[in-house]
Amino acid sequence: MAAPGVTPPLPRQYAGVNWLGFWTLYMKEVRRFAKIPAQTVVAPLMMSLLYMLVFAVATKGARPPVHGIVFTQFVAPGLVMMNVLNNAFANSSSSILQAKMMGLSADFLTPPLSSIEQSMAFILGSASRGIVVGLVTLATVWWFAGSRVAHPWAAVWFMLSASLIMGELGVLAGLWSQKFDEMAMVQNFVVMPLTFLSGTFYTVDRLPEPFRTISHYNPFFYLIDGFRYGFIGITDGSLVAGVLSSAFLVATLGVWCWWVFWKGYRLKT
Repeated sequence: MAAPGVTPPLPRQYAGVNWLGFWTLYMKEVRRFAKIPAQTVVAPLMMSLLYMLVFAVATKGARPPVHGIVFTQFVAPGLVMMNVLNNAFANSSSSILQAKMMGLSADFLTPPLSSIEQSMAFILGSASRGIVVGLVTLATVWWFAGSRVAHPWAAVWFMLSASLIMGELGVLAGLWSQKFDEMAMVQNFVVMPLTFLSGTFYTVDRLPEPFRTISHYNPFFYLIDGFRYGFIGITDGSLVAGVLSSAFLVATLGVWCWWVFWKGYRLKT
């Protein structure tokens, strides 16, 4: 019994949740990318800097303002969100695939963790990487673009939503893939095209039909457009549609991740 006036420590098992096991698996995912910062943080940061050098120096004065906004200020949020999307996806997908290929799946299947605890640990670990890389990129490109923050809530909402969505997609892709070639196929033919064709470097209003209409069915478009709205206060699409679609995807993909862990899809067979 705890002494009077002293709060007892939180039990390992509380309200049916294995908090210790969940926290351990989550920290494993965080330490996984934190111990190799040159690859997980510095590399995407350098890529963003190269993009900004091209846009801010090589095309200086050659690109007209977009919606009355200096081009570097317009493109900076897109670069930040691109790093968030790619890094959140890469963390969970590579972690699960490597565990399967190296026979280490038992490390998180054997402990007394429920399916939701397992899936949430991987998802939140991936979201942490996406947010860390996004914030570091934002702090760096800010120096080039001199961006403003028009609506902080939108920037926070869409960064969190994007990191969670891509962490969930990474979990699903990692469980589906049996080898690195299949993972590369998802990255090259799904994630990358959706990212680059979502208005990262341009406004979709300039696209000819039917590509302009098709782009509004790209979920990445709303994530990037909403995040950009948080800084410049201008959108190419519907902000309400972006908030609702991102919330729907977070919830739907989260349930899907729980289900595949519960079924042991390509893990227990």
